[in-house]
Amino acid sequence: MSYNKRDEDNGDVGVFYHINKSAVLQEARVFNATPVNARKCRVLLTKIIYLLYLGEPFAAKEATDLFFNVIKLFQSKDTSLRQMMYLVIKELSGIAEDVIMVTQSLIKDIQSKQETIYRANAIRALCLITDPSMIQGIERILKAAIVDKTPSMSSAALVSSYHLFHVSKDIIKRWSNEVQEAVHSKQASGFTSAASSYIANFSGANASPPIVSNSNITQYHALGLLYLIRQHDRMAVAKLVQTFGGSRSGSILGGTTPLKNPAAVCLLIRYACKVMEEDPSSTPRMYELLEGYLRHKNEMVNLEAARAMCDMTDASSKELFPAISVLQLFLSSPKPTLRFAAIRILNRLSLTKPAAVAPCNLDMENLITDQNRSIATFAITTLLKTGNEASVDRLMKQITGFMSEISDEFKVIVVDAIRSLCLKFPTKQAVMMSFLSGVLRDEGGYDFKKAVVEAMFDMVKYIPESKDTALSYLCEFIEDCEFTKLSVRILHVLGVEGPKTSTPTKFIRYIYNRVILENSIVRAAAVSSLAKFGVNVEDPMVKKSVYVLLTRCLDDTDDEVRDRATLYLAIMDNESTTKRLLNDRSDSTYALASLERQLVDYVNSPLGNEQQFDLETVQVISKTQQDEERRRLRIQETTPLLNTTPSIRSNDKTAAAAATHHVSTFDQQAMYADQLAAIPELSVFGPLFKSSSKPVALTESETEYVVHCVKHTFENHLVFQFNCTNTLNDQLLENVGMMMQPDMENCGLIKVAEVLASKLECNVPGVIYVAFEKEDPQDFPIVTFTNTIQFVVKDCDPTTGEPDEEGYEDEYQIEDIEALTSDYMRPRYVSAFEEEWESLAEHEAMDTFALDKDKAPSLKAACVSITDLLGMQATEESALPQSTKTHVLVLGGTFLGGAKVVARCRMTFSSATGVAFELCIRSEQLEIAQTVLSAIA
Repeated sequence: MSYNKRDEDNGDVGVFYHINKSAVLQEARVFNATPVNARKCRVLLTKIIYLLYLGEPFAAKEATDLFFNVIKLFQSKDTSLRQMMYLVIKELSGIAEDVIMVTQSLIKDIQSKQETIYRANAIRALCLITDPSMIQGIERILKAAIVDKTPSMSSAALVSSYHLFHVSKDIIKRWSNEVQEAVHSKQASGFTSAASSYIANFSGANASPPIVSNSNITQYHALGLLYLIRQHDRMAVAKLVQTFGGSRSGSILGGTTPLKNPAAVCLLIRYACKVMEEDPSSTPRMYELLEGYLRHKNEMVNLEAARAMCDMTDASSKELFPAISVLQLFLSSPKPTLRFAAIRILNRLSLTKPAAVAPCNLDMENLITDQNRSIATFAITTLLKTGNEASVDRLMKQITGFMSEISDEFKVIVVDAIRSLCLKFPTKQAVMMSFLSGVLRDEGGYDFKKAVVEAMFDMVKYIPESKDTALSYLCEFIEDCEFTKLSVRILHVLGVEGPKTSTPTKFIRYIYNRVILENSIVRAAAVSSLAKFGVNVEDPMVKKSVYVLLTRCLDDTDDEVRDRATLYLAIMDNESTTKRLLNDRSDSTYALASLERQLVDYVNSPLGNEQQFDLETVQVISKTQQDEERRRLRIQETTPLLNTTPSIRSNDKTAAAAATHHVSTFDQQAMYADQLAAIPELSVFGPLFKSSSKPVALTESETEYVVHCVKHTFENHLVFQFNCTNTLNDQLLENVGMMMQPDMENCGLIKVAEVLASKLECNVPGVIYVAFEKEDPQDFPIVTFTNTIQFVVKDCDPTTGEPDEEGYEDEYQIEDIEALTSDYMRPRYVSAFEEEWESLAEHEAMDTFALDKDKAPSLKAACVSITDLLGMQATEESALPQSTKTHVLVLGGTFLGGAKVVARCRMTFSSATGVAFELCIRSEQLEIAQTVLSAIA
């Protein structure tokens, strides 16, 4: 057999390319030969592994016959043959039948008094073929193997136990002492034993002792299993970190910590981060530990400790300095992996704390010319976030030649960094605008072009000096733009910003070209853009020209284009309608997610043809909120490329929470509406008015049953949604319901429906809905409910999950939930507050209140409390107090039924007594104003 390098171009694809299953099965008789021919058997076993690797299907009978032929090789003493045999046994164990019959032979090999190398292989095979219900039978063997002085034996037992944990938790949890002993054990190691074993193998001794590793990798395996055993016990995990990390940072260098393996130390650092996340009070102690690991002799540990310190959310620049100093040294390392890891950590940190990374700028500039393009990309994007104004010109020159050598994904990151830098240094907008216009003409995909266009949009909005230049570049781009979505967005921005420029007429030609040359979608957008020029440009000649151009659009072949042209011509003929519908000077807009959902409901409603769509029911938000939502989506699209930080999660609930973290309030409302509409019992309640923005926790996160509540408000109904999770793996809950007892008999609410959760399996969320109807549609009850979960418990096997046939009824008390005035109020942004305030002067309710210092330690805290109590929305100017002594908070909202509500709160702060404030509520109805005012009382 030749081991020369294979030439991939000559068609030679391997020595086993022509083998087939039938030939291999026929050759299996070689296993029955006496004496055993070790070389032939090894080659045949290799062929079997190759076929299994390729996914060749083996029937159960074929696999069983082959399995029992292979196990005849137990009689051979050849070490390498026995290792191959164990590998085949493991692969066939999932297909063949009656594999349990080989158990005794495996146990005999494991308990052999000779230190043979294949004892570890026997452990792995034994754990794989053993049925979960029989783990207890080999418990003694595995516990002995875990504390074995041979590293390969201990590691094999630990890794096998790790994989068995999910089916035999209760048994493996009893091995905690043995696992901890494996972390502390001083195993045999050294060059002498390894060298003697290596020489013995070549001297022909088949029963040679195994090569002993001196890497202490057993500690890594043992620490991982120990955490798995203790992961649900917060105190035990904290003790684990304290025990193996040492009490002081100096102990890391002093050698008192038992961990010698770098991978185990890195694992311990991640567990320390987990402890900090769950117990903020432990942060100083964990910081001291991490700082000590920065001086560890292993570079991998240094990087992991530095990453953990940089990920600390509230760390100051002084606290980050040790980690950044270590990373700065790695930036000049001759090893590309170290340079890449260091610059990636610094890049991530620069997103939130650019000033802390700035001292590394000189070292990062040297990496721009690095042969590794990934390192160079991270260096450039980091410098763009941390650089000063003087370095911008130099950076832009270096980036220009660099862009053609990287992929679109990294180009997006670079462009986003340039956008941030441009907003930071507006005086350098000319240089950056020139760069962006250049890359806009280069080849690239949709995501890249979109990032460049978005960057130009931000420059138009926040840097007035760049508006004319940016719009001109965008006009040139749509002349030859292959992406319809981008053309539509650019045309919209031209319609909004073009009329505000000094020479608006130069953009009209580009827009009308789209009407002539583009597809119907772009033509429709161009018509809308033209109409805005006709309305917002004061020059009557421009208005007349636009009117003529729109008239020509009436002959378009597409219905949408003709309809828009007709609509805008009619609007332009009516000046009052023009200012109301096409003027972009208002600072408020509609929440698009809410508008879309209500339009869909209106179209699907049987009454849709009989009544007009009520635009007053759509939630109004500020344009600042809309911009924030767009920014959130843009960050969400680019973050995954940089978000490579590993994390330790105790269960799937945390992962699910992280996955939904970026969902906006408006998107969440639409999701709730869709979910409720899909339930027959609740779909008859009509359109959803409001859902609570944040679920209310009714239990602790560590309890056996975890429950959160979301309140949904309809015109005449209140629906309580209980999100329940069963954390017990030995119980199955069925017919899960919620008994809600009001604090008074005549509370004004009548229970009309309940949707049970059919079953709650371990860590599988379920939902209970309880619906109440208001007795009086004009009443808005304030009620406190006592809640008790009722269910049928069926005990089940933790290993298999199979429940018992019989169960018993049980219940579980949880925290109370309240129906408050804020549940009947939907936040609404009021753009012209003074105008609306005066229009509602007839119906006013006013009173004075006080918040003590504990509830409101500052005016900002008082603003948050009052806003939450009322369920209204503050304007941007009043949400953040400018003074520490006095402030005026103004709020807007829509009460259930559609009544507009506005509030003005005059407050003063005293360090001795807290916050005193006068609250005045105005509404379209006096009763509603009084009801809202009572929310504070």
